[in-house]
Amino acid sequence: MVPINYGAVVVAALASMVLGYLWYGPLFGKVWMKLSGKTQESMSAKSNMGGMYLLAFIGSLVMAFVLAHALVFASTYLHVMGTSAGLQAGFWNWLGFIAPVTLGMVLWDGKPWKLWILLNTYQLLSLLIMGLILANWK
Repeated sequence: MVPINYGAVVVAALASMVLGYLWYGPLFGKVWMKLSGKTQESMSAKSNMGGMYLLAFIGSLVMAFVLAHALVFASTYLHVMGTSAGLQAGFWNWLGFIAPVTLGMVLWDGKPWKLWILLNTYQLLSLLIMGLILANWK
């Protein structure tokens, strides 16, 4: 059985949600809305925000859980542990899985590069923070 700290997984997922709240709220909310073509009215019209946040949290839990497994692999096979392992796992997972997949929004959907940078910077920071929590919480 893979030794996963489930408390750390939950805290890492919550940290990702808090970062998302700040990132897409007070820090870059207006920029994100402009770049993605959203309006305050269209955002207010969302009737099931609670359900949307629940699904986002489940997605964050899955991401943290999978990242925890990547850290177990790194510590077992690469003999990397602690802060370095957390940052490396977050970065390489972002570079290998998030960045290439989200390129399609620019290449095929015609979205601006600034939006890709905004979204991917959040994803990178989120994975780095989750990696730090998962790698250092014993």
